[in-house]
Amino acid sequence: MTTWLPDLKSGDGPLYVRLAGRIEDAIETGDLPSGAKLPPQRNLAFDLGVTVGTVSRAYSMVRERGLVSGEVGRGTYVLERPDDEIRPATTVRHVPAAPTGDRLQLPDAAIAMTSTAAADVGQGGLIGEIIGKTSVESGYAGIDYIRSVPRSWQEAGSLWLGHGGWSPDPLLVIPTLGVHAGIMAAIAAISTIGDRIAFEELCYPATPRAVSMSGRRVARLKSTPDGIDPEDFEHVCAQQHPKAIVLVATLNNPTLGTVSEENRVRIVEIARRYNVWIIEDNIYGGMKDDAPTPLASMAPERTFHLNGLSKSVSAGLRSGWISCPPGTLTRVVNAHRLLTGGAPFLLKETAARLVLSGEAARIRSRVRQIIARRTRMADDLLSNANPDVEVRSDPDCPFIWLTLPDPWLPGTFGKAAREAGVVVDGADEYKIGAINYPCPNIRISLTGPLSDAKMERGITALADLLSSPSLNFDSLE
Repeated sequence: MTTWLPDLKSGDGPLYVRLAGRIEDAIETGDLPSGAKLPPQRNLAFDLGVTVGTVSRAYSMVRERGLVSGEVGRGTYVLERPDDEIRPATTVRHVPAAPTGDRLQLPDAAIAMTSTAAADVGQGGLIGEIIGKTSVESGYAGIDYIRSVPRSWQEAGSLWLGHGGWSPDPLLVIPTLGVHAGIMAAIAAISTIGDRIAFEELCYPATPRAVSMSGRRVARLKSTPDGIDPEDFEHVCAQQHPKAIVLVATLNNPTLGTVSEENRVRIVEIARRYNVWIIEDNIYGGMKDDAPTPLASMAPERTFHLNGLSKSVSAGLRSGWISCPPGTLTRVVNAHRLLTGGAPFLLKETAARLVLSGEAARIRSRVRQIIARRTRMADDLLSNANPDVEVRSDPDCPFIWLTLPDPWLPGTFGKAAREAGVVVDGADEYKIGAINYPCPNIRISLTGPLSDAKMERGITALADLLSSPSLNFDSLE
């Protein structure tokens, strides 16, 4: 264990802010290198002469900055940095995975099962043709930023966002640089610095981190196998008064939680009673024909509904759409422009043509076929590897959520997988702060740049690990 001990005598602000700053400085200078374990909170509090609460708040702050990860019973560890040298596995005591979106450069031979971008079904050639044709036909607009939003882009967005018999008014739809940019634009449009934004405590981490960086505060909602619990949502609304809730109501990333029709009605009722905006990310739900009713169809006056092309057609097009509640569209347009610097006409026009021609839907159908086939194969291999393995999957979802059998923990399993040439995401990647219950899970992605052959080799390697009772776990700590 590290003997690092910070000096809090100098500096501005509360003690917990100073301590968080000292931890960040130590990580920058290498005094706390990648993989280093921070002192236990009670020990550090005693050594510094501060309360455990002060240390806990500091640890939470650096965790939200994406610098460390922690799990109950294991401690808090410094995450690897993109520019860190990858050391031989035998010399590393603990190697947590890098945060999503900030990954290490991996060896070419590694099988990275971490991306949920659309699988390759040959769409690149078609997209290239459309881009070329669009560039020629658009004249100067083809090499410019967006100056205005054509009605065709709004109609394409309404078509792509529509689900289960519902579709938004095209006049309330605008294109975005992907779903993440649209969510941030909505948050900027309806909140201000200091406001709380509620997220499920296990979710795609980039968005709550971006929210924290923007000066908003994150409120956590308990994760359940069926998505957020309405009772917990009401408790958070009554106690913390969030301005908005951001949720993936269908196929949450990473748990695959899907909110039932009954609970959707309750969530909408609570949001209305406490005057909370709803930001509904349907990036995975849009892949399912039989997904539950969108929240936007239940509460159009307060729901921002988003979907894009990244998981089903092409991540490289950076294209999505957001439907806005009446009276908010202009604010979202301005916020999106200020946050992103402006979107390229060429990509937005290409995305609209793909959707309006029906080609986007046909590509999505082929991508779903690949996901369904790979899901069946992964389910069979992993479930048969160990009777104590729990595999949560869906034939339309490009990842699975695996509950590890004892004595595996996400950190030790991730390290063993990496030594076997496979990279997966542990539960730590998706936690918003500390979670007060065991979370022995990993997320395994089935799409991205993986070929069928590489994907099968990766799943087979993971299954071999799960079926190896003689593995020396002590050597992995």
